[in-house]
Amino acid sequence: MDADKNKKQRQKSELRSQIRAALKSLPPEKRAAASAQLRANLKEQSFFQSAVTVLFFAPLPDEADIWPLLEESLPAGKTIALPGFDPATQTYVARRVKNLEGEIVTGQFGIREPANDCPEIPLAEIHLVLVPGVAFDLRGNRLGRGRGFYDRLLTEVRGVKCGIAFDGQIVDEVPADARDAWMDFVLTPTCCVKADK
Repeated sequence: MDADKNKKQRQKSELRSQIRAALKSLPPEKRAAASAQLRANLKEQSFFQSAVTVLFFAPLPDEADIWPLLEESLPAGKTIALPGFDPATQTYVARRVKNLEGEIVTGQFGIREPANDCPEIPLAEIHLVLVPGVAFDLRGNRLGRGRGFYDRLLTEVRGVKCGIAFDGQIVDEVPADARDAWMDFVLTPTCCVKADK
């Protein structure tokens, strides 16, 4: 059992290195164009259009930039949340944001997140979660950054979980185990696939 677990950890580590190297070589103008195409693709999806409460994420430099869609969604009447780190429990919670100017701070890991006084939204009440990752496969498996924060957050989500990635982050198979969260959809600039587990 331990040998199998160690093998999976090695495979995950190798895949992270491979994808990060590919992302690093993506020129900024291509990254921006692909992000714009991804946002347009997401806006067309019925699960996005019908979701009243959406948990976005604040993209890191190597991730698809969905922030402009978050900005558009606020005045459109959607309830918008972002993950906020709770140091007491060492987990992320969903906090509602209404004012990006006054409510966004730099969080625990240098990631933009809601201020602590933003109200928490129970994860079970969120209709759609947009999930970043290092890599995804089309069965809905996700490779995260290795700390398990999203896997723990997603265990309580009852709504749709959609992996967000550039096309180059889609692989044949992500080495996943029982603790890894599974996506309902995987969306890139050029496709949106309902996961086939």
